[in-house]
Amino acid sequence: MNYILNCQGKLLHITKPIVMGIVNVTPDSFYTNSRHQKLDDILATINTMITEGATIIDIGAQSTRPNSNFLSSTEEWQRLNHVLPQIISQFPNSFFSLDTFHSQVAQQALDLGIHIINDISGGTIDQQMMAVVGKYKAPFVCMHTKGTPQQMQDLATYNDVTLEILDYCIAQKQKALDNGIYDVIIDPGFGFAKTVKHNFELFKKLNIFPTIIDAPLMIGISRKSMIYKTLNITAEQSLNGTTVLNTLALQAGAAILRVHDVAAAIEAINLVKSIHL
Repeated sequence: MNYILNCQGKLLHITKPIVMGIVNVTPDSFYTNSRHQKLDDILATINTMITEGATIIDIGAQSTRPNSNFLSSTEEWQRLNHVLPQIISQFPNSFFSLDTFHSQVAQQALDLGIHIINDISGGTIDQQMMAVVGKYKAPFVCMHTKGTPQQMQDLATYNDVTLEILDYCIAQKQKALDNGIYDVIIDPGFGFAKTVKHNFELFKKLNIFPTIIDAPLMIGISRKSMIYKTLNITAEQSLNGTTVLNTLALQAGAAILRVHDVAAAIEAINLVKSIHL
């Protein structure tokens, strides 16, 4: 594993799997403990995640769970504009990504110094997104979904879920390159426009993504419904299940684990690394 991402002139070397910590500046994300709205709470959470070993902190101001409220770019930016400058100035040596599908929000955040744009739609909701990210030469997380969060579960139909998502990722990576984005991260999008059965079918063949696509593979399964619905528990009880699937994802070639619980993910990475020394 050897990837180098140019994050607005700051190089991120990925020679072993790394962790992206999730910080939601929202009142309605699916996992209650990930919701942070007060600046002091946000900064303290980020500090803890960095101390525990997170390489990237992913800031999100819009919940993208199924049937969540759709925020305009203006509404989303209102949640971000007073916190991003504080975050970036307080942690100058860290890498930050912004979870957004609005190109206007992405541009404003990149102007402030955000390093990576993480778009759940892979540039399909806002057709200007790739052009904006390409202008800044920033890394781009290209995730798979269908439609918006408000409609995606109604679109969860596939003939072959893995093949269709693989084809999508290949096509979107090429589109990103055509827009001047040279550092693309691939995310198959567990839980987005997919049933629990689809998620597990996709997971079984996860190893083909880093084999076929020359790009870091990011996995975001932290506390998601494929875990808690299968085990008949809640998101709050799903850390153990998350760790199990993160471990299997690492064995399949995942380069980035996007998680709520950084310390547990770091432990999984270190143990899997010890097995493969």
